Amino acid sequence: MAYPIRVIGDPVLTQRAAEVDDIDGKIARLAEDMLETMYEAPGIGLAAPQVGVQKRLFVYDHDGEPGVLINPEIRESSGEWVFQEGCLSIPGLYFDIVRPKEILLVGLDLDGNEVHIEADELQARLFQHELDHLDGVLMIEHLDADQRKQAKRAIRELRWRDPQPSGARQPAVGGLTLP
Repeated sequence: MAYPIRVIGDPVLTQRAAEVDDIDGKIARLAEDMLETMYEAPGIGLAAPQVGVQKRLFVYDHDGEPGVLINPEIRESSGEWVFQEGCLSIPGLYFDIVRPKEILLVGLDLDGNEVHIEADELQARLFQHELDHLDGVLMIEHLDADQRKQAKRAIRELRWRDPQPSGARQPAVGGLTLP
């Protein structure tokens, strides 16, 4: 079952999600439904808060390999990489954002096994973007003051034109939309 994707202005998107204490059938079903929602959006990543669930997990599909990460955290990062990001929760807007180029991400899979993923460029960005959602951070918080003013203006205009946007129609990284 696909979920509606929450959009900017929804308070669930600005709250830190709670740790997942018990990986059970409910979490597995949530992950399955989130993957369906992500593919329908279409996106390449989706965090649980984006569907109104305050749990620390996200789903993704990088290079045709879907995955689920539970209670993820970045253990190491290096370099810088600028890339244009978009977000399923901020449909239709894209911004150049600087993030670390390489990361080491650690989390749990659906079987409760610890997973270590060394990621760079797009995959690293995908994971960082989704982790931001778990921390209640939207991509506009990574913008400088002038960009943020432009973003807020564009968001107001989007709401005025379409008070309930249907979401981005381009592939998006759970927030990150590919231009």
